[in-house]
Amino acid sequence: MYKKKNFFLSIYNLGIIKFGKFTLKSGINSPVYIDFRPIASKPKLLIELSHLLLEIVPSNKFELICGVPYAALPIATALSLITNIPLIIKRKENKGYGTKKMIEGIYKKGQNCLLIEDVITSGASLLKTIIDIEKEGLIVKNIISILDREQGGIENIKNIGYNIQSLFKIKEVINILNNKNILDKKKIDDLYFFLKKRKKNYEYKRISYEEKKRKISHFIGKKLIDITLKKKTNLIISVDLIYSEKILELVRLIGDKVCGIKLHSDIISDFSFSFINYIKELSIKKEFLLLEDKKLCDINSTNYLQLHHGIHKILSWTDIITVHVIAGEYSIRNLNIPSNIGLITISEMSSIGQLIDDNYIRKVLNVSLNNPKVIGTVAQRKVDDRLLLFTPGIHLSINNYTHPNTAFRKNCSDFIIIGRGIYKSLDPVKTIEEYRNIAWKAYESGLL
Repeated sequence: MYKKKNFFLSIYNLGIIKFGKFTLKSGINSPVYIDFRPIASKPKLLIELSHLLLEIVPSNKFELICGVPYAALPIATALSLITNIPLIIKRKENKGYGTKKMIEGIYKKGQNCLLIEDVITSGASLLKTIIDIEKEGLIVKNIISILDREQGGIENIKNIGYNIQSLFKIKEVINILNNKNILDKKKIDDLYFFLKKRKKNYEYKRISYEEKKRKISHFIGKKLIDITLKKKTNLIISVDLIYSEKILELVRLIGDKVCGIKLHSDIISDFSFSFINYIKELSIKKEFLLLEDKKLCDINSTNYLQLHHGIHKILSWTDIITVHVIAGEYSIRNLNIPSNIGLITISEMSSIGQLIDDNYIRKVLNVSLNNPKVIGTVAQRKVDDRLLLFTPGIHLSINNYTHPNTAFRKNCSDFIIIGRGIYKSLDPVKTIEEYRNIAWKAYESGLL
């Protein structure tokens, strides 16, 4: 800790912190601006910084180094020279000439790359770098930022499964300067007020359905949002019942209160197309979409056969189909799915003891973003705003379930999926109205 404090005081004297009114790259208005670029002119300090970073992530944990462009590039270069580990360079944009590559350097697919960021605020520029590096087949296991502004960026990156650590946090820096009587009380108060305000906003930050609709390209994703806005409900009910008349009985009662009904057609003991015709009529009359929770998880050719053949003929009646992508991105390509049917990938499940890990989740999200048929994903964490987020495992009172407030306010979910809480209720109409009110208020309270 002593070395860190002394190092920070040394770089502070270079003018890396400025006070006033600043608009950051993230669009946030801030009373403080932090710029580590002056360190590039001080080789001894770059070397000292490199050694501090190696105390966080030792050199045997990575095979390549990359600095988020461009402020972190000198820091990454110094670390490369100290460790003798190769540096790769990430461009900010494709120049349109030469090799047209976004990543420059010598590397092989499968190598583990350490990412260096100077200051993390929202994490947006860091995420762009991660995406471009992973497109090259490289692995990102560790990320280090020099300073965390404690404004949600670290949480954003951790929530999508990356291991990120910071050398300094902004509050730690304030304490160092305060203990040396460098900052006056007004500046300290302004900074703490700003950080408290931004933290509160971060915890409840989400975009509206209207804005989400502009980011979603698939017709069925837009239709789902339209239904949600019209009916003011973001509930999808998983009707895990095994008899068709029981399903229809429940749907007749609750169809007005939901935007989607999720079925497992292969558990219905008396499945028939007269049942499908009835529930399709209900979906039109009561305005909800039908989801078939098929969870396709085979190779491409088998997935194709399951969609286009078999006794359930799900492409003839469903609006949305769920898929696992354990077999890779090509398992859900070229499936000849009609344009009025969308896919939802399974990034994460709600079951205790699931084998899905953060690395797998990242890969599923990348596949989801790169497939035009995918409208969203099932997960227990915030995901990219270009995907609709569906959160399962919802209940109002059972501890090992997720409460709607957590789903919407913390994870910025778009839709929650409820099963037992509704179909096992003694009064499903009363219960679903309770869920609907709580969920809609949770969504609205999360808007900035």
